[in-house]
Amino acid sequence: MKKLALALAAFLVVAGMAAGCGSDKKDTKAAGGDKKVVLKIGATPVPHAEILNEIKPVLAKEGVDLQVIEFTDYVKPNLSLNDKEIDANFFQHEPYLKKFMADRKLNLVSLVAVEIEPMGVYSKKLKDIKAVGDGAKVAIPNDPTNGGRALNILAKAGLIKLKDGVGISGTVNDIVENPKNIKITEAEAAMLPRTLDDVDLAVINSNFAMEAKLNPTKDALFIEPKDSPYANVVAVRKGDENRPEIQKLKKALTSPEVKKFIENKYKGAIVPAF
Repeated sequence: MKKLALALAAFLVVAGMAAGCGSDKKDTKAAGGDKKVVLKIGATPVPHAEILNEIKPVLAKEGVDLQVIEFTDYVKPNLSLNDKEIDANFFQHEPYLKKFMADRKLNLVSLVAVEIEPMGVYSKKLKDIKAVGDGAKVAIPNDPTNGGRALNILAKAGLIKLKDGVGISGTVNDIVENPKNIKITEAEAAMLPRTLDDVDLAVINSNFAMEAKLNPTKDALFIEPKDSPYANVVAVRKGDENRPEIQKLKKALTSPEVKKFIENKYKGAIVPAF
């Protein structure tokens, strides 16, 4: 009888231990299943960070914790992506990305085009682009692709003429006609709104114009046509394109809901590219 009692007690101890182990395994699995994948993406504040914040709840339901890291320049986001400090970035158009990669020997790729930000010509001194006087001071971005883009806009506005075929690679040295003898200076793109007190005109990217409380559709004296090829893209490291969380990001950014958000919020100052 005593042996039977001891055997029964031993059985109960082993069974309890087994049950306990099974419970721990189940809890661990449940905890692991609820854990979200962190996805860090660098972006300039307007409109990129705003658009990304709009899809945060959508990605959270998909198991992705989207963390938006804000940058205020056009250099650090690509360097941080290359150095694996972030998983993706969203701030630039593809011509800029290609030029930056070639110059810095980086291995990045465009994941998807999301929106277009028409570049505009702004002034605090003039009300009409036709009122530009002789020797007017004009500020443009100092990075190669946006600088060339700005010169093309000035050409379309009738202020200068560029050499045939220079495209986005145009520089001030490619100006062949300058009837108003305008004086062109270059500045960092993010700083251009601050130059408006010192120049007659500034050619500004829409994201920086909007940050400075300028409305591209109302305040620009001349704006880039809406069929601009300069769509802003999400960039990732080559080889990361098919990571599940990055594919979820791509799907969320090109959804009908995001298209509607862009159209309703920016009223034509920013337009969807999909």
